[in-house]
Amino acid sequence: MALLIENLNKKYDDILLYRDFNISFTEGIITCILGPSGCGKTTLLNIIGGIILPDSGNFSGFQEKTMSYIFQDPRLLKWKTVRGNIEFVMDRGMTDEERHKESDRLIKLVELKGFAGYYPSQLSGGMRQRVSIARAFACHSNIILMDEPLKGLDIALKQNMIRSFARIWKTDRRTVIFVTHDVDEAIMLGAEIMVMSRPPVSIVEHENIIELPEIRLPESDQFKNLKQKLIKALG
Repeated sequence: MALLIENLNKKYDDILLYRDFNISFTEGIITCILGPSGCGKTTLLNIIGGIILPDSGNFSGFQEKTMSYIFQDPRLLKWKTVRGNIEFVMDRGMTDEERHKESDRLIKLVELKGFAGYYPSQLSGGMRQRVSIARAFACHSNIILMDEPLKGLDIALKQNMIRSFARIWKTDRRTVIFVTHDVDEAIMLGAEIMVMSRPPVSIVEHENIIELPEIRLPESDQFKNLKQKLIKALG
């Protein structure tokens, strides 16, 4: 089943970002939205999440869906531990034992075993972001919205974060909408990749790579060829 947005219109600070814009998302996969800075990627994510309202548009499939977020800034509660941040968003009907078991599972999947009792101030930036990934999956949501959570990280750390996210997602295949300006991130993580133009926004490239798992390797010919194609689409 697809999540549909049709005839979206949004003007922001006298800039017409979206004019009769249409887009659809396949449920249960990771869709990456690529685009230059300022093209409206975050605005689209915020409209989907209900943070801001569109001027007009029709939405289908989003009703009754709950959402969790992974932002550029991990936004952890500084007075809570790693475990406390993860368990904070869990279903209130869970017992303490169930909460601890689930938080242990998530902490292990994001490779933070041994850090459950640490506070955010005691963690590196990459470790804090891994906590935010675990927290997003701890929340009982249908859709995860990701707003450039890997921006500013070095290549090695970025690849480690992508592996952590992919590892946890394979155990809980939710619908993920991930916006980024980084082509490598999109190819390494996305099952579908859409490239947005500058405003007023249109989709200038749409790639489906679900059936090509080998493309995730940066040294592969498929990766290199797709990267060139996406860079060209970005202009």
